[in-house]
Amino acid sequence: MAAQTWATKPTKTSYDVVIIGGAIMGSATAWFLSDNPDFTGSVLVVEKDPSYEFSSTAHTNSCIRQQFSNTVNVQISQFAADFVKNLRSHMGGDARVPELDIQSYGYLYLADNDGFAQTLRENQKIQRAAGADTELLTAEEIAARYPFYNVDDIVLGSINTKDEGYWDGGAVFDWFRRSARERGVEYVQGEVVAMAREAGKITSVTLASGDVVACGQVVNASGPRAARTAEMAGIQIPVEPRKRFTWIFSAEQPLPMELPLTIDPSGVHFRQDGPETYLAGAAPDPDPAVAFDDFHMDHNRWQDHVWPIIATRIPQFEAIKVVTEWAGHYAFNTLDQNAILGPHPEVGNFLFQNGFSGHGLQQSPAMGRAMAEWITYGAYRALDMSPFAFERVLTNTPIVEKAVI
Repeated sequence: MAAQTWATKPTKTSYDVVIIGGAIMGSATAWFLSDNPDFTGSVLVVEKDPSYEFSSTAHTNSCIRQQFSNTVNVQISQFAADFVKNLRSHMGGDARVPELDIQSYGYLYLADNDGFAQTLRENQKIQRAAGADTELLTAEEIAARYPFYNVDDIVLGSINTKDEGYWDGGAVFDWFRRSARERGVEYVQGEVVAMAREAGKITSVTLASGDVVACGQVVNASGPRAARTAEMAGIQIPVEPRKRFTWIFSAEQPLPMELPLTIDPSGVHFRQDGPETYLAGAAPDPDPAVAFDDFHMDHNRWQDHVWPIIATRIPQFEAIKVVTEWAGHYAFNTLDQNAILGPHPEVGNFLFQNGFSGHGLQQSPAMGRAMAEWITYGAYRALDMSPFAFERVLTNTPIVEKAVI
């Protein structure tokens, strides 16, 4: 979508729903609202940068997994898998919509101690009960199935090769936006700089252009900038930008089979990317909040930390070469690295869609659907998303999710 096709001034002075942030989460909500026959209101999406150059969506590794320790997180990914694989059907059979699939090489979690091995066993029970196909593998079984790994230090692994791997997040994002706009959702290039709050509700938002827009409900879908947006409403939210590094590399000796998304005990992860290229990801150390415009790469992180770990785990990768690299931002929820979703308890028309901590792309279909349900019906219908409510922030009661990468 070319940036020049975006208007900079809203066509109206009042909207039923104003969504702040037009990346994949805000656009998912916009699309699900446009798709719901019970919703007949007007929707404005305000996006600061229509190129999305610095958005978390643009820097995603575009993966999906069902290996979580909470049933609702498993179910969220299961809906995403169905949505991706049946995108054209979900979008009304539109022949322009591509037929997509998931490159299901799976996630392989590796445990090098008995404590984490027990966590994998407990997680598998939850995943299997929810319908996932997670398997537990001994070190010997891993070596037999994937003979390129060094598993000398490994106690146990878990893998699911059904609907778990890579998918084309860019295509889904493009069609969320395109279809929503064709159905009447209005997108403008702009930045919300202020909000008016009266009697427990947000009555209007002010754009940097000076336009004041009255609103029925406001959705905070502003990714790593979630806390700044919430502050305009007089609300504090524990979400901050955290930097994450990604490298694409080639190998002098490519593997003879697809490489699962391997979560090494060190926290470094790596997977198949192209036919003969691979992707690796890691966090900085230390891992502080960063400025919104800080996308600086730490080249020593690759040389001193990531590459040695990869070469130790896969000796065949001793000779590899970085093809490209980038830094992106997680919208990191410092409370528990899980989503914050739904209304503020005192400012009921201010809705959170924040803090996905690296899970946003894969969770966007379910979270968009849930937000649209709340806006339309005042309740969740397809999945009970109440565990993600803001109240847990006020009571400092984190959701315990043991499978955070």
